[in-house]
This record gives sequence, structure tokens and C-alpha cells, in this order.
Amino acid sequence: MNGSRIAAVGHYQPARVLTNEELAGMVDTSDEWITTRVGIRTRHIAGPDEPVDELAGHAAAKALAAAGLAPGDIDLVLVATSTAIDRSPNMAARVAARLGIPSPAAMDVNVVCAGFTHALATADHAVRAGAAARALVIGADKMSDVTDWSDRTTCVLVGDGAGAAVVEASDEARIGPVLWGSVPEMGHAVRIEGQPARFAQEGQSVYRWATTQLPAIARRACEKAGLAPEDLAGVVLHQANLRIIEPLALKLGAVNAVVARDVAESGNTSAASIPLALSKLVEQGRISTGDPVLLFGFGGNLSYAGQVVRCP
Repeated sequence: MNGSRIAAVGHYQPARVLTNEELAGMVDTSDEWITTRVGIRTRHIAGPDEPVDELAGHAAAKALAAAGLAPGDIDLVLVATSTAIDRSPNMAARVAARLGIPSPAAMDVNVVCAGFTHALATADHAVRAGAAARALVIGADKMSDVTDWSDRTTCVLVGDGAGAAVVEASDEARIGPVLWGSVPEMGHAVRIEGQPARFAQEGQSVYRWATTQLPAIARRACEKAGLAPEDLAGVVLHQANLRIIEPLALKLGAVNAVVARDVAESGNTSAASIPLALSKLVEQGRISTGDPVLLFGFGGNLSYAGQVVRCP
């Protein structure tokens, strides 16, 4: 085996749906204001008895079932999250315990909105190096825990959820080379900090960076996979807001691709957004097995990571 592949995906969202109309009763906003500026109509919000590892565990269990695997088949668990309340046990260990995975390496990856694509690359590297046979890669965030619900500039954006992928060895590379990096001197543009921790961002700075700098970086991720953007069947960008997703996709030039727009119904779920949107595209049959799909995460720390994968 000289490569790895995504064998299956799964996702989970809490039952409670928070609409723009409900938000308009909480802060000075309106459905028109929100949809015009960020394109979000609804978002799912977890309850106080639904911790991050529970969201992650549900998504992971679905991915395992779709792959036809048992918990004992997994020897590496990676959870991308930035909303873990406790320092230890980490989310990966808690998910492993929930699922009954016997003795995995268990690590959390905190790269905020680019966390899942960083974790996926790490799993790809571990499997190809022979350090793991099968990995469970999860993006899960409970943004509602770190949101100031009186701040209309941030509370209209966020949602909770999780998405997961099973990564295993393959006789060909079906997870392409990762292109990753960051702009650490601008890390203050997206923050989850303080006591209690609260999400804040400099929206205009993030928008300019995402729409001017990231298209060329995303094209380089395609080049590393040996593909042109027009060869892509799908594009799954971090679901930040439609005013970023649509210009970025247009400038990328993926003219034949289905572009994920799950942000409209899920909001910004941080590390969960890419696997959540990918799993929905697979479930809906909008992309097919073997299709080349660009996954591209960006955001917190002004970090980014992207790779072309073949659809499971």
C-alpha cells in the first residue's frame, strides 16, 4: 500500500434548529440582514447536555457503520476541535471511550476552522507511513458554548455539529498531498479567548484575506494533486459565509464542480463544517464514488489547509 483513502463519511447535527426569525427576537437583527450579509437561514444548536464528544461520537459511529467497520478496527482517533472545555481527557480519548475503541492513539487537533483538513492530512501521513492501519478523523465544534448571544456580529454566524471520515490504506493515493500554512502575525483576526472563552473576529480583515489571497492557494492544492480546477467534481470550502464561499469558488475556476453551500442551513460550525458538508453531498448523491473533490479549510489563526480527495 502506498496511499490512503477515505472509506466512508458521516455527520451529525443537534435536533434544535435556530432560525433567523428567532435570533431577531434576541438581538437587533432580521432575516433579511442575516441572509443578505452571510447567506445563513438556520443553524443547529446543541443543548447543555450535548457536549462536543457526544456530537463527535454520533458522526463517527455513522462513518464506521458506512465503512462496515467495528470500533476495534480503528487504531488512530483524531478530533479537530477548538471548543473543548476541558484540557484532559481530550476529545479523541472521550470519543474512543464512547465508541469502545480499545487502544487507539488519540489526539486533538486545534486549528479552528481549518482543523479537519489538518487532521485529515495527519491521518493520511500516519497511514502511509505505517504508523496506523485505520484512522477515524472527526471535526466537531459546539460554537454555541463560546458565543456571546448579545453580539449580533457573531451570534448570527454560528452553529453546532460534527462530521467524520474513516481513513485507511489504499493501493493508490486517493487523498492528495496537503497544502497548508498560516499567517500567524494576523492570528488576532479570529479569536476564541478569555474567561469565559468567547468567539470574536475582525470580519472585514478575514473577508479580504479569504477572497484575495486564498483562491491562488486553493489552485496550488489542485496542482499538487495533478488536477486543474475544472477537473474537480466537487468543492467543499470551510462554510464561513456565502459572501466568502461564492467569490472564492468563482475565482478558483472550478466551473464543473458542485460547490457546497451547507452554511445556509448549518451556519459556521468551525472544524465540523467541511466533513459535515462533504457527508451531506455524499448522502444526497450530488457527488459520486471516485469523484475528485477539493477540501479547503481556512480561518482561525489565519491558517489554511487543503487537499483533493476521491469521494468515498
